[in-house]
Amino acid sequence: MKKEDIVTATAELSALTAGDRCDRCGAQAYVRVEFTAGAELLFCAHHARQHEDKLREIAIDIQDESGRLSV
Repeated sequence: MKKEDIVTATAELSALTAGDRCDRCGAQAYVRVEFTAGAELLFCAHHARQHEDKLREIAIDIQDESGRLSV
């Protein structure tokens, strides 16, 4: 599945908050990845980038709010 093939329905999803934590390291989550059967994982921007290629292959939706981070 290509990046442009993923349809993001962020209007249907609630915004990620400071209480949402990365399932890998516990940092604040900025990316929500949804899978079939309603399963989801949350990632900090670092871990989302680290696993991006594989996640894009298997996700049905990716909500990326990492743009909220300032440089």
